[in-house]
Amino acid sequence: MLKWIIAAIIIIPAIEIWGIIRVGHLIGGWLTFLLIIITGFAGAYLSRMEGRKALVDVQRQMQAGQPPGHAMLNGLCILIGGVLLLLPGFLTDIVGITLLLPLTRPFYRMAILRWLERKLRGGALTIHRK
Repeated sequence: MLKWIIAAIIIIPAIEIWGIIRVGHLIGGWLTFLLIIITGFAGAYLSRMEGRKALVDVQRQMQAGQPPGHAMLNGLCILIGGVLLLLPGFLTDIVGITLLLPLTRPFYRMAILRWLERKLRGGALTIHRK
């Protein structure tokens, strides 16, 4: 796991810098800078709006006595998407937007759910109740 994190810390910023340079050559430096700023603000706004919806869903399910599993995974996707949109770069913006959009979010939600199930079944992750 540590190897993957180190690789991501090195590879993702390199790809982002390369993408920013390429887009800067295509549309100009100031427009590229403006585009990065706009995606940051749009991401903050969109994640705030979607985050409120997810919070209401979690509260509604808990009041109904249901476990809020999918709603909490939606909230996690929204949180990750918002953070990715605040980072400068176009690759993280694309992934962040797809995490925030209700149409594409179920793909990520199911991927996270499968990952959690594998970790729980393999014993790498345990849940303790009080």
